[in-house]
Amino acid sequence: MSRTRLLLALVLVLSLGAGAKDKKKVILPADILRAETVLVVIQPDAGEPVNDPTANRTALEDVEKALLKWHRFDLAMEASTADLVIAVRKGNGQTARPTIQNSPIDNRPVIFEPSDRSPRAGGQQGHPPDMTWPTGGPNDPSPRIGSEIGASEDSFEVYRGRVQYPLDAPPVWRYTGHDGLRSPTVRAVEEFRKALEEAEKAAGQKSQP
Repeated sequence: MSRTRLLLALVLVLSLGAGAKDKKKVILPADILRAETVLVVIQPDAGEPVNDPTANRTALEDVEKALLKWHRFDLAMEASTADLVIAVRKGNGQTARPTIQNSPIDNRPVIFEPSDRSPRAGGQQGHPPDMTWPTGGPNDPSPRIGSEIGASEDSFEVYRGRVQYPLDAPPVWRYTGHDGLRSPTVRAVEEFRKALEEAEKAAGQKSQP
């Protein structure tokens, strides 16, 4: 093969690789870029690991703190007042694990979180309102030991808010990764921040004549 043909083949391979990489990027829609309020919840079907019963609650609080440091969103208490709903689940490196279902640790206490934009104050008694359509059938609200089969990595999913059951719709953006919800960096929030910045940059370039 001549040197010219070799160079052309190399350029073609690099071009295809760049195109494949671009397809993986999720361009967030305009209404997500305009969002100002966010509610952070634990995935409804997530149980607390028996060996770390505060894992999901800690992850939720770390995500909220990272969002406050970002200074882009106000924290909401209800899905009806939140432009976005972020659902988190802490992984533990195992696909199957014993968990505590209906853990009282997941109940949200009275909260006051000051921020530069506005303070958030409020509280909830018992478990938060349903984020998905109730499945019906007997429901025992008492804590109990069960088992959970799911992703072994941390999960961070973003949904549209201001609807009754926001988690019934597909997420508009999601991140999974090892220790993605771990403070102080909270990688999932950083990746979401990058995604928003890339979407805003793309929107700005598109609006230019």
